[in-house]
Amino acid sequence: MSIPSAPTLISHTTAFVREKFLHEGSGHDWAHIERVWRTTQALARQTPGADTTIAELGALLHDIADWKFHGGDEEAGPRAARTWLLDQGVGEEVIQPVETIIREISFKGLGVPTPMSTLEGALVQDADRLDAIGAIGVARAFAYGGHKGRLLHDPAVPPVQHESFESYKKNDSPTINHFYEKLLHLRERLNTPAAKRVAEGRQRFMEEFLTQFLREWEGEDVG
Repeated sequence: MSIPSAPTLISHTTAFVREKFLHEGSGHDWAHIERVWRTTQALARQTPGADTTIAELGALLHDIADWKFHGGDEEAGPRAARTWLLDQGVGEEVIQPVETIIREISFKGLGVPTPMSTLEGALVQDADRLDAIGAIGVARAFAYGGHKGRLLHDPAVPPVQHESFESYKKNDSPTINHFYEKLLHLRERLNTPAAKRVAEGRQRFMEEFLTQFLREWEGEDVG
């Protein structure tokens, strides 16, 4: 088997992932992956020294087999990425760093640090986290909550600061709690200056949304 050029590999991977996730309904669909991919490209242009092929493959494959949809199996994603890349004739010098990105990228609870060990991983993690905040982040949070059958909000269920990944995996709290357990904290965990700049406006939108949501929930805006 001949080894594909980087543009061919990216093209084939894009088509593969698009076909697999085009109609996914939990907010982890092709549109999400494409935004993460495009944002990774933009961040890479502002980050000298990044291997753009590794970063783009990591972005395209970061949700290829998310643990959330595979019984909590944290290795499902790296395995699926390895299988695809081997089928394309790719060597370990590409497979291993892509696996590492997928293995390290996820948020695992407020009490669990999730540093990325490579520059390319930092770019993909930032791109993924930017897509979890702002207007798109709000929409995706409720799409996922609906997919899982979760309540919008329950004032009797307080947010939890998960101190372990196992605790975070078991979380099934209302969607509004997800903002306080994860989304509002992503800005402070971004890696690159470019991502942090983008996050400022998206953070403000989320905070304003939550203020308005809670006012309406309590009927404060109707007197």
